Amino acid sequence: MIEYEKELNPEQYRVVTEEGGPLLVLAGAGSGKTRTLTYRVARLLETGVPPENILLMTFTNKAARSMLSRVESLLDCYTGKIAGGTFHSIAHRFLRSYAFRLGYSNSFSIVDSEDARQIIATAISDLKIDAKLTKFPKKNIISEMISLAVNTQSTLEEVLFNRYPFFSHLSPEIHQIACLYEQKKKDLSVMDFDDLLANCRRLLREHPDVGQMLAQKFHHVLVDEYQDTNIIQADIVDLLAAGHRNLMVVGDDSQSIYSFRGANFSNIIDFPDRYPDCKIFKLEINYRSTPEILHMANLSINNNENQFPKALRAVRSKGMRPVIVSAENVLKQADFVSQRIAELGRAGVPYSEIAVLYRAHYHSMEVQMEFVRRDIPFEIRSGIRFFEQAHIKDVTSYMRVLVNEHDELAWRRILMMYPKVGKVTFEKIWSRMSRQTHPLEVFLSDDFMKLVPKSAQAGVLQCKRTWLSLLLLDVPDRIPEKIIEILLNQADYRVYLQDNYSDATAREEDLIQLGNFAARFERMDDFLSELALLTNMSKEEEIEERQADKVILSTIHQAKGLEWSYVFLIWCADGMIPLARSLAEPGGEEEERRLFYVALTRARDQLYLCSPVLDYTRSSGTMAMNPSRFIREIAPHSSEDEERPFEQWTLFDKY
Repeated sequence: MIEYEKELNPEQYRVVTEEGGPLLVLAGAGSGKTRTLTYRVARLLETGVPPENILLMTFTNKAARSMLSRVESLLDCYTGKIAGGTFHSIAHRFLRSYAFRLGYSNSFSIVDSEDARQIIATAISDLKIDAKLTKFPKKNIISEMISLAVNTQSTLEEVLFNRYPFFSHLSPEIHQIACLYEQKKKDLSVMDFDDLLANCRRLLREHPDVGQMLAQKFHHVLVDEYQDTNIIQADIVDLLAAGHRNLMVVGDDSQSIYSFRGANFSNIIDFPDRYPDCKIFKLEINYRSTPEILHMANLSINNNENQFPKALRAVRSKGMRPVIVSAENVLKQADFVSQRIAELGRAGVPYSEIAVLYRAHYHSMEVQMEFVRRDIPFEIRSGIRFFEQAHIKDVTSYMRVLVNEHDELAWRRILMMYPKVGKVTFEKIWSRMSRQTHPLEVFLSDDFMKLVPKSAQAGVLQCKRTWLSLLLLDVPDRIPEKIIEILLNQADYRVYLQDNYSDATAREEDLIQLGNFAARFERMDDFLSELALLTNMSKEEEIEERQADKVILSTIHQAKGLEWSYVFLIWCADGMIPLARSLAEPGGEEEERRLFYVALTRARDQLYLCSPVLDYTRSSGTMAMNPSRFIREIAPHSSEDEERPFEQWTLFDKY
């Protein structure tokens, strides 16, 4: 028998030993959520609940396996009969037995993302839509639209208006494609990942006998990370628990940060409205962070109105107060972060115990460059290294040709962005250009078009127009910022981003920041040389230090669920945290504050919140940056320095 009172704290013990009924467990950051769920399953088994009557729903199969493995070690029993896994895997299990009720064969296939995009491409072709000539969104973008509509339970029109307004004029055609996509999946007897959830809910709703049988089978339903569920997932949970109501959901409303993926904050915040008889438990004892870090996190999240109030309490003894670091500019910010991390490394702190967090990927640009210069090993968790991203390489390819007209790789990248210009066409074009003293001049000549296959002529003409726009700039004005501006505004590269990437707005922001960054170089070839050097060094580093100790660079979203001894949160300036474009969305400021809270609670020992006081762009000059409103709103908490929730460092000369 497990001695629960010895193994658990009082908050966890009350949850684990509660008899049944609807339970809402609000598990604060670092409060032992997984431990509580694990012991709850063990307790159910110890009290005689058959394992096959327990359903454990998680967001990763790894989490479910980990919990069930821990239960096995606690009780020395077999847990294989417990249904544990992701929402998608559980839905798949149900549909394998009952898909025929929905008109599918029980032997239906599941298509992955690439297969789904291929079906969409076939639908586009069947509808005689020429995506190349009409600036139609690519198949991956249409797939994203359809998926978002399903997961948010919105209409395609609403998704287009809110997320893809630049395609709203194509609403009828996109709607046709979506309808044909659905029909083709039915004809092929296949489901995509979104169908698994949607069809599972349909099964439970439209066939009450099946729903009742499954509800009777799974007499106890437990859900992890409930704040991340979407509308469909919450409905599935409610339908399975409708009879017995032995439902326990565990989550933290203060860490609900995935609305862009379809997560519905209302699921957790309105749970007591759907289950008026539910019991609410709070896990507020934090085992991760120092009291000073938690004090700041509590002060911040208390500014959200739409929440379940709670206050994290530290088990650990007193530590260092968080530090607000005001640097002169973004370069000084990167310099400080790098210098402090180098000091920690020399003091024996493993690099893997250090993280640099940020709201958007481009915020890490200067830090990445400074790390490479100082030979500080790092790993990017928010995507590939900034300067190796496709859109960065696209625009810098134009700059490379302006510096060196014989740069074949740059020409290849540029030309193959345009419609109908493939490998064979490029090789034919380049075989002529490469032999000339001035390839760009040859490319722009009237006679050159005779070399181009008819199918590719429209694309090559479009490329020529882009080059003519760039060459209208006087030589002194051919600076990266101006080139990026022309590519986005006159040469339709913005349209190219919208056609090809679901995160087109974020990529456009990357390019604008790249132009600002390049402004500090007097010559464009100096800028390009620096990028080439950094890229090559980073590739060597990847080979040599694949298993090495590395500082983690990550967006806050990617960092959720993780923790480090030392955390540096950079760009803590208004417009960056919170991100300006997120403030325009309903509930945007409160979700941004929850992101800030998640960032703060990743730190165990020390927390640095850094921001530049000044920022510079060539178009606007030097501008003063306001500290993040999330810092300003907790700054006046106490006028006494010894009671302030943070220390303040202003660095203009030290680093």
